[in-house]
Amino acid sequence: MEHPENNEEYKGLAVNSGVEQPSIINPYLKRMRVKRRELSAGEMVEGILKGNVTVLSQAVTLVESVSPAHRQKAQEVIDKCLPYSGKSVRIGISGVPGAGKSTSIDEFGVHVLDRFGGKLAVLAIDPSSERSKGSILGDKTRMEKLAQRKESFIRPSPTAGSLGGVARKTRETIILCEAAGYDKIFVETVGVGQSETACHSMVDFFLLIQLAGTGDELQGIKRGIMEISDGIVINKCDGNNVEKCEMAAANFRNALHFFPAPDSGWLPKVLCYSGFYGIGIKEVWDMIYEYIDFVKANGYFDFRRNEQSKYWMYETINEHLRNSFYNNELVERHIEDAERAVLRGEKTSFKAAGDLLGMYFDTLRGRSADL
Repeated sequence: MEHPENNEEYKGLAVNSGVEQPSIINPYLKRMRVKRRELSAGEMVEGILKGNVTVLSQAVTLVESVSPAHRQKAQEVIDKCLPYSGKSVRIGISGVPGAGKSTSIDEFGVHVLDRFGGKLAVLAIDPSSERSKGSILGDKTRMEKLAQRKESFIRPSPTAGSLGGVARKTRETIILCEAAGYDKIFVETVGVGQSETACHSMVDFFLLIQLAGTGDELQGIKRGIMEISDGIVINKCDGNNVEKCEMAAANFRNALHFFPAPDSGWLPKVLCYSGFYGIGIKEVWDMIYEYIDFVKANGYFDFRRNEQSKYWMYETINEHLRNSFYNNELVERHIEDAERAVLRGEKTSFKAAGDLLGMYFDTLRGRSADL
């Protein structure tokens, strides 16, 4: 086959190399970006009261921020939302890791929304790593059914090494959620450390999720968490595990007899259920609402809410005093010297702490004298 293009007569023919391949990144991307306008405190409150989930999420992020400027704005938002709060039922849910808290909350939430209607907010306190200071915040991945419901709002929060701080922020988030129209609040916490006490101080009903085979009634007595529980449920009561769960429930009922009667007058109940298969969910919620009706009738519901408000007033004072101490310029300059003196054995821990506190109080006296 002849190729006339290769003939000397057609030297004028040339093949162009083509155009340069364009970049995979749009060079005009920076120009196209529009910076989102920051909402004022009044606009945030207006959006929250309308039930705007996006604005609510921004407000929660503002509350969780450690920036002093954000803190002032967050406090303004909380103060304006406070008159619209307090109309929800707050449920605290705790249990050891692996007890099935997130799976149970998924089933609980769907059941409550289908049976009672309204809106549900789930606030999950996720522990942070002591080494990396990071959190997975993966509780929402195990709440597949609830995450698809428009009436639900799921917000995980890291402890970031400060349990008291995240507990206070969670309580403030409850106020924002109630102002947004959420009449049911779930607060999930992992059952280790002091997180249960913090959770108990902000909820109306504290539900403890247990597993079968974790110990006899003597082990139950030693756990201080049982003293603050309003109800205990044994999860994974299905298949071959039913008999073990019923035995565990009997052991926990025996253990509860050794505790003094709660101030509410309510005797905590022990039930079995399966969060994975959805067995016994109705009975659990019948127990919870029976408790709510009981404490509302005898006046303990309002008494407990008032006691919780008083508790958080003192906790806020303690936190502000702590922050004021560590952010004091004089303390910041001398705290490392005091630390080195303790490590070298030149001072006792108590003497070093007393010296630092003395510097701090002298600074406060100087400021008051100037005034």
